[in-house]
Amino acid sequence: MNQGETWCDDHLKKFLKDVHSWYHDNTNNFRDDFDKAIKNVQDCPPDLTGEQKERVWKSWQNATIHTLTDFLTEWCRWGWTQGVHDGLAYIEKFSWINYNNKAGTDFMVSGQGAVMLAEFTRLQGEQMDDERSVNLVRQWIEELGPKTMAAFKKGDWSTYNKFFIRELKPGVRPIADPLDPGVVVAPTDCVINMIVDELTDEALIPVKTVAMNVSQLLHGSTYATRFTRDKDGNQGGGTAVSCILMPDTYHRYHAPVGGEVVEAHDDLPGVYYGMQNFPDLVNNGNVGYGYDYNAFTDFRRGYVIFKTPYVNHLGEPDGEGYVALVAVGLNSIGSVKFLDKFRNVTDDRPVAVDKGEEIGCFQYGGSMNILLFEKGRFPALQLLMGQRIGLLEGPERSEKYFGRSYRAQSSRTPVL
Repeated sequence: MNQGETWCDDHLKKFLKDVHSWYHDNTNNFRDDFDKAIKNVQDCPPDLTGEQKERVWKSWQNATIHTLTDFLTEWCRWGWTQGVHDGLAYIEKFSWINYNNKAGTDFMVSGQGAVMLAEFTRLQGEQMDDERSVNLVRQWIEELGPKTMAAFKKGDWSTYNKFFIRELKPGVRPIADPLDPGVVVAPTDCVINMIVDELTDEALIPVKTVAMNVSQLLHGSTYATRFTRDKDGNQGGGTAVSCILMPDTYHRYHAPVGGEVVEAHDDLPGVYYGMQNFPDLVNNGNVGYGYDYNAFTDFRRGYVIFKTPYVNHLGEPDGEGYVALVAVGLNSIGSVKFLDKFRNVTDDRPVAVDKGEEIGCFQYGGSMNILLFEKGRFPALQLLMGQRIGLLEGPERSEKYFGRSYRAQSSRTPVL
């Protein structure tokens, strides 16, 4: 037994004992919820075959509590050896419990099932903070290769989580037009996968197949209506842009505009798992377009409200307004960490911010940023000649991150 397996056995011992005890005693209806989830597990989609099926499919039909705890133990042990392109594998296997299965989702996001997943996520975080995870760091450096690693400052990479939030070298990502308030920059290395406009308040209506509850996403902030109504207060407001962070890229995020931070809260409470159609979010051939973005209001997240000056096309002052950045920790991520400067800011004590200034980071797990703009202020992505619009990828990475969905398109949960 290697050191990683020993760590897992030692750290999981109490957790696994608790899970079996909760099931035996039906603590907070844990047994009832788990059994109902398993009873309603769906069959494997018919288009999932061959190598893809072998890599991501796990049948949970007729599973017992021992099936679950054995899987969590295997997941933990696998965590010491996962490759650059394998970070979603066990999340995908686990997510078949709630694939198009409301009972499965209920088990993951509420009651003792949510308690179990919060504790397992905490243990995974401890695993990635353990110094034995340095072996995983070496493996990732080798797989990423010198071209990718050349962009990063050498730092304290004594644990995997420290490596995951590695810093860029100065000047590697120059900020476009840093003194022009009209230029918006990408908050991080990401894939822009969705732009929708005409956002509304709390009504969950489909906008180009995307549902979003801005008020919940911003945790009830009074600034929410800035993005859901026009300047006269009429329903039908601003624009949302989602930015998906790939597992093998930079995981710090920065201010898309300059000005002042007038409100910020990090690490808002939320669930860790429970997307019914994961990994359609990342791997549907269009990197998430059409996903129900209302799901993200339930996940752990933080948000920042920027007050920024506007200029017109002549470069003349055109008032001021607001831009929001919502940092969302998706499946398996336990925290959304802001720098101290931007933690719990309120509008009576705003904080100055430069465009491109670092706001925070995600530790290991899935993550995304959602940018919100006021009505009429961000009508489209607009690029200049010579600016980067993407990369020519290797076939392996393209297949893993951008290929066709592992799940049948016809089986998606519709947005109502």
